[in-house]
Amino acid sequence: MTEPSQPIRAPEIAGEELVDFGARVAANAAAFPDRPAVIDEDRTLTWREFGVLAARIAARLAAAGVGRGDNVASLAENSAAHVALYAAALSAGACMVPLPFSAAPDALRKMRDDSGARLLFASTARMATATGLGATETVDLADIDGWCGDAAPRPPVAVDPGDPFNIIYSSGTTGTPKGILHPHRFRSRQIRRFATMGIGPDTIMLASTPLYSNTTLVAVLPTLALGGTVVTMARFDTKRFLALSQRHRATHTMLVPVQYMRLMDEPEFDRFDLSSYRAKFSTSAPLPGPLIARVMARWPGNLIEIYGLTEGGISTTLDCAAHPDKWDTAGRPSPGADVRIIDEHGTELPPGSFGEIVGRSGAMMQGYFNAPDRSAEMVWRSPEGDDFIRSGDMGRFDADGFLQLLDRKKDMIISGGFNVYAADLEAVLSQHPDVLDVAVIGIPSVEWGETPLALVVPRPGAEADAEGLRAWANAQLGKPQRIAAVEFRDALPRSSIGKVLKKDLRQPYWQPVQASIQEQAGAP
Repeated sequence: MTEPSQPIRAPEIAGEELVDFGARVAANAAAFPDRPAVIDEDRTLTWREFGVLAARIAARLAAAGVGRGDNVASLAENSAAHVALYAAALSAGACMVPLPFSAAPDALRKMRDDSGARLLFASTARMATATGLGATETVDLADIDGWCGDAAPRPPVAVDPGDPFNIIYSSGTTGTPKGILHPHRFRSRQIRRFATMGIGPDTIMLASTPLYSNTTLVAVLPTLALGGTVVTMARFDTKRFLALSQRHRATHTMLVPVQYMRLMDEPEFDRFDLSSYRAKFSTSAPLPGPLIARVMARWPGNLIEIYGLTEGGISTTLDCAAHPDKWDTAGRPSPGADVRIIDEHGTELPPGSFGEIVGRSGAMMQGYFNAPDRSAEMVWRSPEGDDFIRSGDMGRFDADGFLQLLDRKKDMIISGGFNVYAADLEAVLSQHPDVLDVAVIGIPSVEWGETPLALVVPRPGAEADAEGLRAWANAQLGKPQRIAAVEFRDALPRSSIGKVLKKDLRQPYWQPVQASIQEQAGAP
């Protein structure tokens, strides 16, 4: 297993105790044997059953030669078996690699190759794709009990804080995949943090985003480590989400903004009993103030917005109940997080200045897997000599120390809670013979929050067809990346140094949305 040649250095905490996830699962199985651990669409696993299944899978993995230094991959929707596999891989001392099933097959093949995972576990619906990804063995999660055979449960393998925990891949289609490597130290600190935010043995966490997303893992892993219950959804649906919340008396959930938007627009929302909720979390994109107001008014329990990166380092928290006058911000730096603003030259800026957001905290990736050069590009070294992770996001702190997100430095589109990189889509479109120039931007979408729009300058003499070009590109892209529409332009606006002015391109599409938000909020 390859690791970054110079891992990004997270802060050292004297006397810090590792939260060994595999050991925690075993301990919870003994402490809460009859309580539910994981509930999916088809079955419920008590903590005893979950612990035994994870220990049997771990034993079977060990028999297959999987242990410390090895990676185990999955390609599956949320299910009790998928969650058990995650726990089992960690109990075996291995690193879990949940592949994004929304990515195109070619991108998935690159990710599997990059990870080096010999074993690939897939849902029945994903088996056809999984078998083409080059793993030594592909296992259907629906038959995970059969695959274990007569393997007897085995105790978890001891791990060190720096051992790999998981690798999270982006769903890009071009170039080398970017796998974010989290060590056990990273997840240990997140688990301890969520313990201070009300997560514990009495938590019932409803998880509706996929396990390959850090958004999901940030909520699911602490819930399991601390002895709570996870209710999984294979696919998000507003009515189903509300029905499961009511049926299982959910206390917490982690959602992305577009899901909150869909739930608030669900005509039957107020018919369901959501009084069991204590808190809802949101991450992956900023929550608009008017949307926060709607959630706080109609949905019992607090709303907590978390701003951060899958790479870690940066972390701010907005307690919406405590700070109703700060709903237009991303909150203050979380405990233990050092968040700063730098200019284009890497010079730290004073409070109130606008620039790129960088951060350092206990939870920081070791680096991009097999990509030390890419890892180095993400690091800003402070005057004190500490490693900070660069966000690519632009913002500033207000007079009260709350972070205002003003723009994205990177041309990233957040569609349905997933990061879509415009450069990937542009690279595909530029290969078409009729395309002279192209820019992809995110435009408002009721369904996805944002959706990609391609603005294309056709080659002279080309008989370009917008719908045909869109279909051609989408055939090569993963589901969240698919282009909503193609529009033709005579030329793209550029700066004096030739950079496409995407802010100018986005403005006509977003200006009506901003005006509508201000009107809903009662702004003058």
